[in-house]
Amino acid sequence: MSNLISCVSWVKRGISAHQPSKYVLDEKELERVSTLARIELEDARIEMERAHNAAKSMGKGAEGAEADDADEDGDEDAWVDEKDASMEVDGDVQVDVPEKGDDLAQYKLDEYDDDDVKEDGTGPFSNIKGLTFYRDNQDDPYITLKDDVEDDERSELEILPTDNLLVTAKTEDDVSQLEIYVYDESQDNLYVHHDLMLPNFPLCLEWLDFPPTSSEMETDAPPKFGNYIAVGTLDPEIEIWSLDVVESMYPDMILGRPDQTAAHVPVPAGTGKKKRKKTKHRPSSNAYHVDAVLGLSWNRSHRHMLASASADRTVKLWDLSRPIVDGEGAIRSFGVHKDKVQAVQWNEKEPTVLLSGSYDRTVRVFDSRAPDTGVGAVLGADVEALRWDPWETHAFYVSLENGLVLNFDARALPTDIKSPSPVRFTLSAHDGAVSALDVSPLLRGCICTGGTDKLVKVWNVDQTAGGKPAVSMVASRDMEVGKVFSAVFSPDDPLTIAAAGSRAKLQIWDVGANSGARRAFASKLSEAGRVLKEKEGGGLVGLVDDDEASEDEGDEDD
Repeated sequence: MSNLISCVSWVKRGISAHQPSKYVLDEKELERVSTLARIELEDARIEMERAHNAAKSMGKGAEGAEADDADEDGDEDAWVDEKDASMEVDGDVQVDVPEKGDDLAQYKLDEYDDDDVKEDGTGPFSNIKGLTFYRDNQDDPYITLKDDVEDDERSELEILPTDNLLVTAKTEDDVSQLEIYVYDESQDNLYVHHDLMLPNFPLCLEWLDFPPTSSEMETDAPPKFGNYIAVGTLDPEIEIWSLDVVESMYPDMILGRPDQTAAHVPVPAGTGKKKRKKTKHRPSSNAYHVDAVLGLSWNRSHRHMLASASADRTVKLWDLSRPIVDGEGAIRSFGVHKDKVQAVQWNEKEPTVLLSGSYDRTVRVFDSRAPDTGVGAVLGADVEALRWDPWETHAFYVSLENGLVLNFDARALPTDIKSPSPVRFTLSAHDGAVSALDVSPLLRGCICTGGTDKLVKVWNVDQTAGGKPAVSMVASRDMEVGKVFSAVFSPDDPLTIAAAGSRAKLQIWDVGANSGARRAFASKLSEAGRVLKEKEGGGLVGLVDDDEASEDEGDEDD
């Protein structure tokens, strides 16, 4: 598996804790972790048992592909190790080899402890009777400047109110993790703060401020605010992690049933001797996902609600205020698509309305209270990403695999999916899939796209007198992240974009550093009360790795 960053998520300034706490494995946490570990061990046992039975049914025995080694084991006695053979040949030759004890006798090691130490009255340290070694400088009376390790750690973990956090879902050398960065816009400084290990390849991220309720918490307590990230992976479960705790071992909450899901029990597709049968879809469940989680969306009005889209063809709603106990899971499950559901998003202006896009080449808009009365549109390619327009209640964007970006008005869509679906405008954005799409929350009519052609583009959408929007490209840039998998606007700066992709590298682009972009958005920036200052360096900020730093130093020396 190649190195890459599959998705990026911003955290607004002032949200993160000033001093993140360290993970503590106390008795209460140990009990929770033990429960999760028991489930994982049970999964492993089921997998082994199912694989064993499947292998036997295919006539390969318990070892499957390794069954051919059984015949070789029988002839193990016939094999002779080269070292053993050489030793047997030389066995008759008598060679006088001195024992190690005789070899070291000349050094009289046994008498070293009996020697009397002769004290010499001369020398620079003759007036010092002895030297005392202290393992800790805190105990040494001669060291007056004490090392405060805790203060150093606190200063390293400190997050200022002017700092943004960025969360990336990174996979490197088959190891998946969340890397949490700190970005200081005033200093153009970006660095890794901490990381969290993940059990499988991450596919989507969604930030939320609602503290998930565990079974030990009181459900009647008033909801508080926090700093959390929900993660969807190739596993059917959704993990929710606190971003204010470093060195965490386990997530704060897991949505799903790892002890029940069929996705944890793989079934071999065949022996390889015959034509393999087409893989059957796993039976879906209304309580939990049974395949990879491809999309997540948090409801900012009803803060305890989280929507998820999955490869099991369903969209599910989760209530984070309820403890996940046996027999309970998602509160609603919607089967409005016929193929994998790639993306889902709540409408911020109408918080009960969901937008979803699928590999069945359709988008659906429906009320979560009455999904059967929804509307939709048929598209010409698979859905890559979608976004509601925060400036227009019923407008949304959809990016496709064929390089197009479509804009729809949900009020004009038919209830019958086979009927024609009018498009407000079509944008030919990239040469290849438009894998990243976002709409600026701070500038009206400003959108960004990213594609497999390795470019990130910024577009200006203006409303004309005739009512049809006029779209123009403002800026385009290769951000040196490879194929772009994620491009997201900052929640604090109107023209700042974070992008990442196939090179496993995070880059931040201040589009306002481009004079043409400042002119194009001048009127909109004025309406929003924003003033952009020209910056040096082209507005691109990234993490400098050790290899690049050493190359730069070498160039300077030359």
